[in-house]
Parts: sequence; C-alpha cells; structure tokens
Amino acid sequence: MKITVLLAALLSASVAFAGPPAPKKEGIEGQGYVWNAQEGEKIEALQKKGDVTRGEEAYEVCGACHLPSGAGRPDGTFPQLAGQHTTVLIKQMADIRAGLRDNPTMYPFAATLVDPQELADVSAYIESLCIPTDHGKYEGADAALQVAKGKELYEKQCKECHGDTGAGDKAKFYPVIAGQHYKYLLRQMTEIRDGHRRNANPDMVKVIKPYTDDQLVAISAYQASLKMPGSMCGDKK
Repeated sequence: MKITVLLAALLSASVAFAGPPAPKKEGIEGQGYVWNAQEGEKIEALQKKGDVTRGEEAYEVCGACHLPSGAGRPDGTFPQLAGQHTTVLIKQMADIRAGLRDNPTMYPFAATLVDPQELADVSAYIESLCIPTDHGKYEGADAALQVAKGKELYEKQCKECHGDTGAGDKAKFYPVIAGQHYKYLLRQMTEIRDGHRRNANPDMVKVIKPYTDDQLVAISAYQASLKMPGSMCGDKK
C-alpha cells in the first residue's frame, strides 16, 4: 500500500518538475517584507488541527528524500525533519510554495500538497515522529575545539532565540536546531549570512552577518552536538 502511494506521489512530482518553475516573491530584499507574516494558506494551515493519520499518508512523497523516519541525510543534502515544530514546518513549506524561499528540489514535492489542511496534517505527522539517535556531526580532528568555540559563540547571541538547548520556540517560529545535521546547519547559516535565504528572519541576518566562515563552522559543530528535544527512537514508553 505505502509503496503504491509513494510511487504515485513520485510520478506526480515528476510531472511537477516538467511544469512551470516555482513562483518568486520578494523576500528579505524587499522593504515590505515581514518575516513571519501570517497570510494566505499559511495562516489557514496554522489555524487547523493537523491529523497525524492523514499526515502519514501525505508524508509518503516527502520520505523519498527525508526518509520514512524523517531522519534526512547525514551529508546535509536533506535536513532531519522528525520532531520539528509544526509551526516551522508549515511556514517553510508555505514559503517554498509561495516563492519566498528558493528550493527548486523541494518545490515540486511541496506543490503536491493540495490545501492548508494537508499542510497541517503532514506537519503534525512529522512533529510526532521519534527523534533518530544518529545524525551528521562535525568530524574533523579538532572537533572538541570547534564545539567549544561554537558553544561560546552560541551562548552569546544564538540562545536568546533558539534557547539553551537549541529547542527553538514553537510560538515564534524559531526552529529546533539541536541535533540537526552539521552540514545542513552550516549551509543554511552561510546562505542566511550571504543573503541567499530570502525568507530568513532579518534579526538573524543582522546577528550572523559579521561571522566568518570559521565561526559558522564552529557554531554548526556545536549545534549538531546538542541532543534534539523529544522522544528518541527506541526509548521505552
């Protein structure tokens, strides 16, 4: 059953690849940009109660890249989604669909979700997934040093929004960053610093703008070393 649904979803996605490109809406480069504006399908999805059972079926197409477990890829090509806040998931998917966030790989898949209710359903399912015990970490010979440097930087400017443990803030749309794949964290922070993540929080852009590549490596190493909050896979109930 699941294999059939997944194949059908992938075929639908391949059609989407052949269709028109993703829309492009002005983001951080625009004067009127509001980072967490609640409008359109985004606010509709946020106001709906997600159904985990329906969300599991809708997630089939997502699992092709993010894996059925929601673990993503340790090499950072696809982020770990399991346990992420529903608000963050809804915002990011809606932003990609609306053209606020450039992600040509994900856009055809996100476009297969039919309405705000399905956005809410798939986000509820992803948030309910147990947290994988393994993820991509910084693996250099100087790992301990990088994590220590990153901890110092994180505690100065990052924890105010993302919290002591990297758990983020569901109500404010701040993502869980603890336990995310190191290479994914590094890529996203680099893109935010360099102005390529068009749906970024302008406050974060200001904070991260002065950071050097070496500092971003250290912060990413520290964040990836943290334990993601939530029920770990294999935990006894």
